[in-house]
Amino acid sequence: MLPFKKANQKFATFLLTFILAGSAGNGQSLKREQPTWWFGASAAANLNFYRGTTQMLNEDLRVPTAFHKGKGVKPYISLLTEYRPNKVWGGMLNMAFDNRGGKFDGVMAPCNCPARLSTNVSYISLEPSIRLAPFASSFYIFAGPTLGFNIAKTFTYTQEKQTDTRAEWSDIRKIVLSAQAGAGIDLPISAKTNPTQMTLSPFVSFQTDFGHDARSVESWAMSTLRAGVAFKFGKIKKVTPTVASPVTTTVIAEKQVVFTVRAPLEVPVSRMVKESFPFRNSVFFDQGSTEIPNRYVMLSNSKAASFNEEKLQQDQPDNLNNGRSIRQLAVYHNILNIIGDRMRANPQSSIALSGASDKNPAEGKIMAENIKKYLVAIFDINPSRITTEGRDKPLVPSEQPGATKELALLREGDRRVDIGSTSPELLLQVGGTNSAFLKPVVITSVDQDPLDSHVLFNVDGANELLESWSVEIVDDKGNTQQYGPYTQDQASVSGKTILGTNTDGKYTIVMSGQTKSGQSVRKENVVSLLKNAENKQEGLRHSILFDFDKSTTITSYEKFLAEVVTPQIPENSTVIIHGHTDIIGDEKYNQTLSTQRAMAARQIIERALLNAGKKGVKFETLGFGEDNIMSPFENNLPEERFYNRTVIIDIIPAK
Repeated sequence: MLPFKKANQKFATFLLTFILAGSAGNGQSLKREQPTWWFGASAAANLNFYRGTTQMLNEDLRVPTAFHKGKGVKPYISLLTEYRPNKVWGGMLNMAFDNRGGKFDGVMAPCNCPARLSTNVSYISLEPSIRLAPFASSFYIFAGPTLGFNIAKTFTYTQEKQTDTRAEWSDIRKIVLSAQAGAGIDLPISAKTNPTQMTLSPFVSFQTDFGHDARSVESWAMSTLRAGVAFKFGKIKKVTPTVASPVTTTVIAEKQVVFTVRAPLEVPVSRMVKESFPFRNSVFFDQGSTEIPNRYVMLSNSKAASFNEEKLQQDQPDNLNNGRSIRQLAVYHNILNIIGDRMRANPQSSIALSGASDKNPAEGKIMAENIKKYLVAIFDINPSRITTEGRDKPLVPSEQPGATKELALLREGDRRVDIGSTSPELLLQVGGTNSAFLKPVVITSVDQDPLDSHVLFNVDGANELLESWSVEIVDDKGNTQQYGPYTQDQASVSGKTILGTNTDGKYTIVMSGQTKSGQSVRKENVVSLLKNAENKQEGLRHSILFDFDKSTTITSYEKFLAEVVTPQIPENSTVIIHGHTDIIGDEKYNQTLSTQRAMAARQIIERALLNAGKKGVKFETLGFGEDNIMSPFENNLPEERFYNRTVIIDIIPAK
């Protein structure tokens, strides 16, 4: 007879053997596609152990000598289901016929004759378990509760000097709740390319006697060491493999939906950026007020005397964790002080102020006069250098005739004073000879989340074919990140966000969606990310602005893009051109509009690079539409929405 401690020792030996075997088979299992759901059956031998005290067998029979220990080997058969969402963790459920029968050790009756007791106690058992593959291999361990429903409870008592007694136990518990733990190895028996995967899985487990008191009287308790084999099968979703390039990873086609992933070779933590920030030539007024809004910086005479545009650029606080727009808007909201400083430094310059208020030109005139009064009183500008006029609509209005949607936002953007000038000291012809945009401001700052650190997901055809789609990112330890749902063709997630505190990692990218016809679409990709905390590169950034719903005005920027931006692009560098819109209008239309703007800018730059003989420049062209996560500014203020009508050109030199 094996004592209880010896059973534990045997189980530990079995478990150690399985761990070593499972670790040795690790390489093979990782190369095989695995189903998420598995089904099958198992058969095993129960090596049952008894302990405690048993003497009263039922109401009619109390034996003269108590039985204490015993053992036996009985069958175990189950139907099983397994759920494996990844290579590390999952769940198992067995519904089993579980025979816990055996024989007690013989005893001597008072007649000095041997007595024996055997039993056939069986259960229908439900065994849910957590399944873990700690090495992401074929070896796994499992543990969970067991719930047994008694279906047989017979015994046989024999004594040399009396007739054998065959009867049923009294006080048998109808339901017992206990626990188990075990280990197994999945051994594939089907070809790797077979859509139906099959395995044979030898396993061992230990069913503790904790909670498994067979009867509600006395102290008979059962424990079991189980060894057997399971047959499992499951269906895989076939994935067509492709070769990943250093920049654009696997492309997988299914019907008309094509899923691609752009992952950076290295994820820069931050980058110093020298940015040419365009100056929108407008001051936006609040509804119902002709006073200059207090978000615009207003100086006293003494502070204006020492104000300097270059010093303003240098002294901006680096509150960059609050987003890119914080720094830029801090500069923009000094527009009146910058205009005053430029006019003070260039006495021959002049400006024209055009105030617009819906159906109230007189109010627009007052708005323009209030700006003139500030420049005259604070910066001592001669009044003759500033002309004013009032209009009911600005020269380039956002609200068009016949418009019916989002009129409040459109009219908020049209309530403004535009600043125009013919003086070259105040202007840079960014938008052509007729451009009224003011000379840009140059800002050097740290971009905490550069776009080339993002992992970009492209689902060509999603807009037309899919209701929505989501992305699941799983690392090699089974940790999962969820993003989405998305409805457009493109989305992105910062590489820093994916890596978290890790310096590197390999990730499985799973795109899942549903077509408008109700079919499920699933794509997979694998990317590797490496964090680069020592990035010393300085990038360049240029922006061009658009009026509401205009993409054709890109032609007016051709001179600026060809003669100012292109000479700053070194050979073998990367140029990321990304278009954006505000939140006004249809989301799908804005997506298309932003892409058109970005593509048009790229075409101009490519022609200029070809003419200059520059080689090796790589382009990434993106249209984010009104995506509020990727937009450079918020959309709360009219000036923020105006700045979101933009194409941004990021120039990243080669390492």
